[in-house]
Amino acid sequence: MSQLLFDGWLIRFAQGFTKRANSVTPLYPGLQDNGAEGCGDLPAKVRFCENLYARERLKTIFRITSITDQSPLDRHLAHRGYSQQDLTDVLCADLPPVDDTGRLQLLPLQTWLGVYASLTGLPAEAQAPHGMILRAIPLPSCYAIIGDPAQPLACGLAVLENDLLGLFDVVTHPAARRAGHGRDLVTGLLAWGHRQGARRAYLQMVADNRPAADLYAKLGFRPLYRYWYRVSG
Repeated sequence: MSQLLFDGWLIRFAQGFTKRANSVTPLYPGLQDNGAEGCGDLPAKVRFCENLYARERLKTIFRITSITDQSPLDRHLAHRGYSQQDLTDVLCADLPPVDDTGRLQLLPLQTWLGVYASLTGLPAEAQAPHGMILRAIPLPSCYAIIGDPAQPLACGLAVLENDLLGLFDVVTHPAARRAGHGRDLVTGLLAWGHRQGARRAYLQMVADNRPAADLYAKLGFRPLYRYWYRVSG
C-alpha cells in the first residue's frame, strides 16, 4: 500500500482492494481548489489524479465527506460522469464499561483472514491485499469471531489508538442474522477496547442498513458524519 499528499488531497493505492484504500480523500483546501472567487484549477487537479490511477490500471475514486463543503468537487465529478456509490454513515459513542457475553474468540490475524474471506466470499485475488493492509496497521488490534473458526457466525476487528477504538469489517453470516451474534461480537470488541483503555469508539455502516442502525443506536452510537464515493466510468 502506498499514498501521497497532493495539494490537500490524500491519494492512496492498494492494488485495487477496497475503494477506501484506492481513493482520493480531500483533507483540506489546496491551492488549486476553486474557492468563493473561482480561483484555482480544480479540473486540472482531478485530471492529475486520473492520470495516476490510469497508470495503475485502476478506476479513479474520490471519497467525498460531509465534514466540510466539498460540493464544488462533487458537482464537477458528477458532470464528468462519476457515479455516486456506497453512501456510508460514520457513528461514534462514548465507551463506558461494557457487559461482555464471553462469546468472543480472539484469533491470530492469518486465521481471522480466512474466516473473513469465508463469511464475505472475498475472492482469492483480493485476500493478499487485504492481509497486506491489516498487517501494516502499527496499532494494537483485536481480530475476533463468534462461533467456531470452521463454522463462524460473525467476525470483526478493532483497532486501538490511544483512547479511541475503531471497529471494522463487522460481518454476520447471512443464515445467522437477527440472532444476537452481531451484538455479541460488537459488545465483545467494545469490552476488549475498554480493558485496553479506550473511552470512545467509532464505526461505519451502509446508510440504509436499518438493522445495523438499530443495533448501534441501542449501544449508544450516534451519527458523526457521512461519506460517499464518486467512481469514474
